[in-house]
Amino acid sequence: MDIADFEAGLAHFTDALGLRIDRISPADDPREADLSGDGLNVRLRRNSTAPASNLSLDVDALRRMLEDPVAGVSVSSSPTDRAVVIPDVDQSLVVSWVADSADFAVGRAGMGYRDLIPNRQGGRFIASHIRIDHGGDVPDYAHFHKIRFQMIYCYKGWVRVVYEDQGPPFVLHAGDCVLQPPEIRHRVLENSAGLEVIEIGCPAEHDTFADHDIVLPTNRHVADRDFGGQRFVHHVAQDATWVPWRSEGFECRHIGIAEATDGIAGVRVVRSSGHQATAPLASHTAEFVMFFVLAGYASIDVGSDTLDLTAADSIVIPAGIDHAITIDAATELLEVTLPADVILSSSA
Repeated sequence: MDIADFEAGLAHFTDALGLRIDRISPADDPREADLSGDGLNVRLRRNSTAPASNLSLDVDALRRMLEDPVAGVSVSSSPTDRAVVIPDVDQSLVVSWVADSADFAVGRAGMGYRDLIPNRQGGRFIASHIRIDHGGDVPDYAHFHKIRFQMIYCYKGWVRVVYEDQGPPFVLHAGDCVLQPPEIRHRVLENSAGLEVIEIGCPAEHDTFADHDIVLPTNRHVADRDFGGQRFVHHVAQDATWVPWRSEGFECRHIGIAEATDGIAGVRVVRSSGHQATAPLASHTAEFVMFFVLAGYASIDVGSDTLDLTAADSIVIPAGIDHAITIDAATELLEVTLPADVILSSSA
């Protein structure tokens, strides 16, 4: 069963049989889904060899097929208290050039996903360049993620979203960003044609659960509500203040994620404070450092190599590797680090 058959099976169970999705995993390349309704609890897996046509059945036939490994359907239980498993990090240098990405794979809710870290740093991190080609309403539902860290940066276009206890729906425009703290209920409502966002999370594979009981928006706004030790962040680019970055000649706008996660993660947009700027050769000790080129051009010296990155290219730089970054006045970089404070060791 390939992804198209899996999506067709989901559509049949939800549209024809009236079942509802309770859990899907992982979001970028769905391989498993739990559904329920009419007294049934069903798990659909992509490890089956059955085509979608074999899944066109009625409820009685579905009952007979349960536990049939060929059908890819089984009795399921989808507890929302499943523990979040954080794999040990296995750091490595990863460069993703957009020119090498011919297609975006189909993920949850039909969204296109470009995998920016195919090796997932040992399964600890995922970074996705997500695209929705067509504008309009999004076939999403109220849901939440079992995660340690998750952020979404609006790269191009706009998207209308709503979050639990964060007031009415609002629009993320290009340059805006949100921190989605653990298990906050949310829903994507509408988007512009050609929407592109950058989503980065830990761990790489995590469960997405539907919440069929909550009604969004909720009737309250609790800006400082604690969700698993973190607070929701809605960063509006046009209201941001630029401050010096950690290297001279650079400046950044902080997204506010360092404070909201109590230092677990930091997210910044970095640019030159004048014309061309070069950060001195240094290495870091963080568990994760990633740059995504939002606009312009960046030259990054890593070890003995010089890597030239342009818009939509990205790089993950592992700890202990000497590197230096050069950008010009037209360049903006999205920087994501765990932890928020990156300690550099100069190689000068």
